[in-house]
Amino acid sequence: MKQLALDIGLATGPTLSRFFAGPNEAALQHVRLAAGVGSNPATRSPVPTYLWGESGSGKSHLLHAVRQALRDEGGHVGWLDPSMAEPPEFDEAWSAVLMDDVHLYSTAQQAMAFNWFVNAISPASGSQRWVLAAGELPPADLPLRDDLRSRLGWGHVFQLQLLGEPERRAVLRQEADARGVFLSDDVMDYMLNRFSRDLGSLMQLLDQLDAYALRAQRAITIPLLKAMLESE
Repeated sequence: MKQLALDIGLATGPTLSRFFAGPNEAALQHVRLAAGVGSNPATRSPVPTYLWGESGSGKSHLLHAVRQALRDEGGHVGWLDPSMAEPPEFDEAWSAVLMDDVHLYSTAQQAMAFNWFVNAISPASGSQRWVLAAGELPPADLPLRDDLRSRLGWGHVFQLQLLGEPERRAVLRQEADARGVFLSDDVMDYMLNRFSRDLGSLMQLLDQLDAYALRAQRAITIPLLKAMLESE
């Protein structure tokens, strides 16, 4: 009988502490301060922030990390991304509003995003809420309604840069360590030379490889990686 390995991997969700900043240190420090994690919600920045850059530059990581950090403090956060066909109405209980991949929003999502933005900056009650948004294009080039596009570019705007190969290697090593697994230099060379170098794709590959190695109860090697690919 085949023995099933228990999923005992370490938690690996995006966090601010595990964001490998590289050339994006200024954006990371701004997000830390603006989020005001550990401080009174009333002291958080009321000025919106927009992050833009190519896929894999870390935008979604930062948004998910901020959402988790605020949730860990017991906060409620508004979240909107293109997968949400029917986003909820603005909630006065929210301490912040996070909007990911805004360049892909439908007409209905744009209308709701604008509504959230207005309510966050000019709330009916309580203090202003911080708005953190992200997309692949600078604000002026976003294919969105004019009033939403202008508001996304009104506050702090940061362009995130893709990491170079040495930095991608460092991220792979860091994420493997967080999962409690060892990646040899040969395995990293294989991953970087044979697959998409987009950081998001590499993280997805690492997740799949970690889970496959756990089920097979084997160390991560190039033969194991090849076996995983052949089995899918």
